[in-house]
Amino acid sequence: MQRVKKQVGLDREKINYDGSGIGIAVLDTGIGLHPDFDKRIYCFRDFVNHEKLPYDDSGHGTHVCGILCGSGRLSAFRYAGMAPGAGLVVGKVLNSEGDGATEDMLQGMDWILQEKDKYNIRILNISVGIGNLNNSVKEELLIKKMEEINKAGIMIVCAAGNKGPGNNSISSIGGNSGVITVGCHDGGFYADNQNRCELYSGRGDEHGRTIKPDLVAPGTNIISCDVKCKRTKNGYRNKYISKSGTSMATPIVSGAMALLIQKYPDFTNETYRIRLLFSCTDLGIAWNRQGWGMLNVERLLR
Repeated sequence: MQRVKKQVGLDREKINYDGSGIGIAVLDTGIGLHPDFDKRIYCFRDFVNHEKLPYDDSGHGTHVCGILCGSGRLSAFRYAGMAPGAGLVVGKVLNSEGDGATEDMLQGMDWILQEKDKYNIRILNISVGIGNLNNSVKEELLIKKMEEINKAGIMIVCAAGNKGPGNNSISSIGGNSGVITVGCHDGGFYADNQNRCELYSGRGDEHGRTIKPDLVAPGTNIISCDVKCKRTKNGYRNKYISKSGTSMATPIVSGAMALLIQKYPDFTNETYRIRLLFSCTDLGIAWNRQGWGMLNVERLLR
């Protein structure tokens, strides 16, 4: 995460905002009780197996939440997340294989709307690359629900998906103009890595009117919390793990938005969106690959 922060302009010696007081909702595979989350798992709801206590039978959601707001305590803060003061409201809508039903996603979104005021939820992170839905009714229901969430003052940040690099390979919900869609790009890093995230990050329609993805963030070999972390008599083992994908790029942007909202709590969603996009760094590549460019936190908060 130190490399990521340097790349996106998050200098902790200059930027004092940490997302404190901001609630971030995450719809994913759940969350494990990793020490880096301290007491900041505000609420958990399981829409898949209906368990009561927080858990993650995949590890995906735990990794995403660590990127968002892990404290980095077990790494002497080396792997701290983007907004280590923010709180988490986590809905498990995906099973151990990362698959899920539209109905569970919709229930999760309804739940977030119900809990919005209690936990000051200002951001919804969806690190899920939902493919093309064959059921137009379900797709319409998702779009309407996301519009409702946006009108309620919650920013939706979602993954572009990993179905690229073909034209118009953005995730189904990522194509919605009402959400911030995040693609992968690692700048000058991993140039010789044939598995780097940017090579399979979902791309927009080069002939379309809407710019998608909205922006990009690093997504290759991101180190974050491991759900298998265990305490032993000699300390902790399996503390962190590396993962790649647009799922990892998305919480980098969500965490940055938590810093912005902490600094300017009374802006509208549209103002936050404009500020985010206009502050990006142009990478000089096609817009359907980079959107407005690379996240730039220093400019975002300037």
